[in-house]
Amino acid sequence: MLILLPPSEGKAERGTSAVRRLGFPELASPREKVLDALVSLCHTPEARDVLGLSDGQAGEIERNLALPTARTLPVAALYTGVLYDNLGLATLSPEARRRADRRIVVFSALWGLLRPSDRVPPYRLSMGVRLPPMGGLAAFWRPSISAVLDATKGLVVDMRSATYAAAWQPGERGVAVRVLREAAGKRTVVSHMAKATRGVVARSLVETPDRPRTAGDLADLLTGLGHRVELAAPAGRGRPRTLDVIVSE
Repeated sequence: MLILLPPSEGKAERGTSAVRRLGFPELASPREKVLDALVSLCHTPEARDVLGLSDGQAGEIERNLALPTARTLPVAALYTGVLYDNLGLATLSPEARRRADRRIVVFSALWGLLRPSDRVPPYRLSMGVRLPPMGGLAAFWRPSISAVLDATKGLVVDMRSATYAAAWQPGERGVAVRVLREAAGKRTVVSHMAKATRGVVARSLVETPDRPRTAGDLADLLTGLGHRVELAAPAGRGRPRTLDVIVSE
């Protein structure tokens, strides 16, 4: 089973080690291309507009310029924000941490794919950026990421945002997690609680040694772990199924 997560915009301020360690070695070449392009961009006056930075975020350009020699920290400590706070990688048991490192794959505009134990420096780059000279990053990454993940087997639990989902789709072995709020007998798709709920669900899936093989297995497992879920039919042939997680106000 793979659990696909987006990165977070919020990141730890600085690293502690000079060592950069990355899994998915097949992505070494595109990583270097994106890194070089990002550093080159940040030497130009256009960097702030291309990266979508406000006046108060100008320091992010200096951070990007220092990337080739910047200190690193584990991905498990790098990303902050609601999803990662509720996932709580730092508070997992040793066994659950090992499972998290096998199961969780974080999509990154700069690094492509990351595991929780990978060590990278803090950076600023979104998958929605059109980075000169390669253009849209989702399209740039899609061939390389597809070559890696198409070769994997097993269920794919997809908790990414649409921006990062554009870089790879798991097809019929995927299950997209959607969060619905139930109030007064009505259900609505929510964004406010969605990140927190996805973090809680991801934590449940790394705390258990069980390995669901089908979407039905996943729904049964999460129900047994105390979540209220419903499995929808796929939108079409070769498309992922949707797993609705129901939360109440």
